[in-house]
Amino acid sequence: MEIGKTDPFACEVYMTGTDTSVTTDHSATDTGSVDFPQDRSCPYHPPTAYQPLRDERPLARVRLYDGRTVWMVTGLAEARALLADSRLSTDRENEAFPLPTARFAGVTRRRVALLGVDDPQHATQRRMLIPSFTLKRTASLRPQIQETVDRLLDRMITQGPSVDLVTAFALPVPSMVICALLGVPYEDHEFFEGQSRKLLRGPEPADIEAARDALEDYFVRLIDHKRKEPGDGLLDELIEQRLNEGVLDRQELVDFATILLVAGHETTANMISLGTFTLLQHPEQLAELRSDAALMPAAVEELLRFLSIADGMLRVALEDIEIGGQTIRADEGVVFSTSVINRDSASYEEPDRIDWHRSTRHHVAFGFGIHQCLGQNLARAEMEIALRSLFDRLPGLRLAVPAEEIPFKPGDTIQGMLELPVTW
Repeated sequence: MEIGKTDPFACEVYMTGTDTSVTTDHSATDTGSVDFPQDRSCPYHPPTAYQPLRDERPLARVRLYDGRTVWMVTGLAEARALLADSRLSTDRENEAFPLPTARFAGVTRRRVALLGVDDPQHATQRRMLIPSFTLKRTASLRPQIQETVDRLLDRMITQGPSVDLVTAFALPVPSMVICALLGVPYEDHEFFEGQSRKLLRGPEPADIEAARDALEDYFVRLIDHKRKEPGDGLLDELIEQRLNEGVLDRQELVDFATILLVAGHETTANMISLGTFTLLQHPEQLAELRSDAALMPAAVEELLRFLSIADGMLRVALEDIEIGGQTIRADEGVVFSTSVINRDSASYEEPDRIDWHRSTRHHVAFGFGIHQCLGQNLARAEMEIALRSLFDRLPGLRLAVPAEEIPFKPGDTIQGMLELPVTW
């Protein structure tokens, strides 16, 4: 099978659980020799090579590209406890911080705003941004999100009856929304979407460095422009209330803008595209969803658990930690595989099946603890409106090519579809 293509058999096997022996060449009964990260065989299931790790809950050992062995957390309760534990750090400047691939190891270590700093600095940064991502603020944005979705669907229908859903819909929806929220000109979307892809997927360290530099240069110019000609957006608020008052310096604001822009469109775009693909591959669940619009919020939550696109949060232990009958030693790396954690059979009955009626409370698709995703309310609203409107407006929506021909993303980046040809 070609890597990055769907394998319907592997998807079905993993879903039914009738055969747990399907693995990649890197799997082994000695879980310390299981490599991390791995590509998925099916875009909506964990890599088959992780099956021994699922059986060895709540912690297992995996091997990184350089041979370093780190802990992989596989149990939900233990994941939530550890993600809330201040003895685990996200500081990428720590020499012991685990790096999953050679290309990321080749990038100059630099702190990442919000995601890569610990308290008290993290708390200070987060407090500046929380008012823009509350439930109340998100609710006020719903009419604008709906208008954006409707406009894109109108364009799709006019251009149809076949499109690549990634470029025509899944990517523009969150990209337009985050641009409006931040006050970033959407006419620059091709530039920052392209740089975001390089930042997240390389392929070489030089590509990642160049993309980061290009985005930072862009925001330096934009911030300088906004200081002269203020607009209406979160960046404008931060310039007036923080930058001009000396609370933030320009580099800190550039760091904020970069992480918010990249995270604000990449993750939700992948959830919309992969969520659509998954629903089309599960016609019974899709039919149930279409018959009862009230199920959509629960469906979004179940898709977040089921798909777990941010599969591999990284930490380093600052002190020894006793958990799950194991001891994580100081300076040891810790990996949180959300795709495995969110399939914990101790927490979810038949976790490899989609069930709109299950309680998905406590999943860690958005992380947990102080670094839990700041934009999760916005992401939920975008997914709910986008998926509901898509299937309402296009009741005949279906894949335009066989599922096994559709490429999806490799395991060392945010999971999702590279393209999604559909027709109606």
